[in-house]
Amino acid sequence: MTAELVRGQNHPLPETRLEIRVSAGHPVLAGAALGDEQGRVAGAEWIAHPGAASLPGVDVPGGAAADHRLAVDLDALPGAVHRVSVLLALTGGAVRFGALAAPFVAVAGPDGTEIASYTITGLDTESALVALELYRRQGAWKVRAMGQGYAGGLAALLADQGLERPADLAAAILATASPAPVPTGPVPTRPAPADLSSAASPAAVSPAASPRVPEPEPVRHTAPPTAPDPAPAPTPATGTTVGGPIDYSHPRRRTAPADPAPAPEPRQAPPVPVAGDATGWSMDERLYNQVWGMFEDLARTAAAYRSACDFAESRLDRELDEVLTDYRARAGGANDAARAAARARRDELVERARAVLDRDLAQLAAESEVVEPALPVAYARWDSPVWHAYRVPAEEPMAVRLGDLHLPERTDLRIPMLVRLPLERGLWVDSGRGHSEAAGFLDEAELRRLALDCAVAHAARLLAAYPAGDFTVHLIDPAGAGATALAPLVETGAAAPPARGAAGVSAVLEQLTERVDLLQMALRGGAADALPPGLDTARQLLIVHDFPHGFDDRAVTRLRYLADEGPSVGVHLLMVAAREDAAAYGPLLDPLWRSLLRLTPVPDDHLADPWVGHAWSYEPPLLPPGSGILRQVLGQVAAARHGKQL
Repeated sequence: MTAELVRGQNHPLPETRLEIRVSAGHPVLAGAALGDEQGRVAGAEWIAHPGAASLPGVDVPGGAAADHRLAVDLDALPGAVHRVSVLLALTGGAVRFGALAAPFVAVAGPDGTEIASYTITGLDTESALVALELYRRQGAWKVRAMGQGYAGGLAALLADQGLERPADLAAAILATASPAPVPTGPVPTRPAPADLSSAASPAAVSPAASPRVPEPEPVRHTAPPTAPDPAPAPTPATGTTVGGPIDYSHPRRRTAPADPAPAPEPRQAPPVPVAGDATGWSMDERLYNQVWGMFEDLARTAAAYRSACDFAESRLDRELDEVLTDYRARAGGANDAARAAARARRDELVERARAVLDRDLAQLAAESEVVEPALPVAYARWDSPVWHAYRVPAEEPMAVRLGDLHLPERTDLRIPMLVRLPLERGLWVDSGRGHSEAAGFLDEAELRRLALDCAVAHAARLLAAYPAGDFTVHLIDPAGAGATALAPLVETGAAAPPARGAAGVSAVLEQLTERVDLLQMALRGGAADALPPGLDTARQLLIVHDFPHGFDDRAVTRLRYLADEGPSVGVHLLMVAAREDAAAYGPLLDPLWRSLLRLTPVPDDHLADPWVGHAWSYEPPLLPPGSGILRQVLGQVAAARHGKQL
């Protein structure tokens, strides 16, 4: 059965030799771009177009036409190619796809059976588009419905592919797609076979030579010649065979019997997931890229499912409206039958979309079961065995895990939330209720305790991710309400005792503000070697608890300054606060909250994905009950730092 794709949906490719069929209803240029795993095209030589119609593994048509056939051999592609993008561009005077019929593309196997199809709808001012994308993941190829249009034409499309001088390249490609001029002179006749001995004589091929009637071309048999059967004798009156219908076949021409259809190749089984099956210089980088790829795949497959369901519902509403407006069908039960048929079509489309979603989710779940145990310390959950073998690293990792993400389509499929290091913005653990259902079941004191516990766990991960002495933690707890939760940091020596009262708050903020000022002046003036000799060059993390208690207006201003300017010079904030507690400041603190990455101590669906419109559910990284791994790790961090200082 052909999979009818919607924008963003993918489908596995069981074959490696494919034919891509394009039907646009208007002359278009068809081409293909070969990209790496990130989709970047190395240069113009990796674009297949009418002027360069053949690349390794790809053949495109040599001109503009309303219908095209592109041949793709995935096994023949270079090893560096992970994506093949099918490109379409208007020619022949058309200026936008929105004024034409929706283009249709299909992917077929070597036997002509269609594997997937996609009707590109929703186009308006676009005159060039990426129709499909064939991409490789874990050694298996898939097709994704793109439908990405460009109002700027082929030049804008090529620029988005990362090519240099896209306008010149687009003009050259479009020029090659122009139809060849029709010859106006007399049509030459095919010359008769000449004697080989006179082939070198100019007179033998001179245009002035007398024309000769070409000899008939001998019949070319596609099968071994056999003795002809005697033709039946025609009757003199009718010229037909006796007792039978007229036979219009040539009595001595035999066509070869049709070759039997090749047996379909067996469907390939889903690829076995492998940890680290992504590009990268190190295993940590490959695992990071693989986790990011899992996040993208989950986002796309959920978006495709939701889009298919929305389309099914909108089509059902449209069909029901048409039934209601047809007064002729109101009698005799025709309305009821039409409504039932419309709902059946809706249910069928939703079931097919759900089957595709379940297949993709099962594959991602299998990959997660393989990847999760292979994650290093910085990416691993707190209950992973790798923490028991923790050693202070010699260099900082690419990222650190701050929780898990999942979607409602499958809540048990969790993707690690990896945040790149160094942090580009501060963190905010929201101790307020917000709109979370889980927070509504907890009292205020319990919610604040969980928020500070999460902040300590985040700080411990950051301390464990950096080499000895490269990360320092400062604590602000004006009223001392968080002494119990902060004890692991203080008692192990990983952090100094927290600042108390308004004076302590002011002293810590003044110290860090001066540090930011010094580093910014040194960097802007190109005098990084002129810093004071006693200045700590390690990155700084300031944990602020019970905000705004103990903060005056000057302290609040300094806190905002650290949030805005600190990350660029290695000073980061980790706020543990409820926004409603600072409501007295009004909109003054709105820029502060917006500058921080909001995390929650309980599951909450507050993280928005603008690319596909999802609201991801966030789950904080909780320590196993009764586990001593936090103090063990912090103790090793403190011991390594003190040993380095000695």
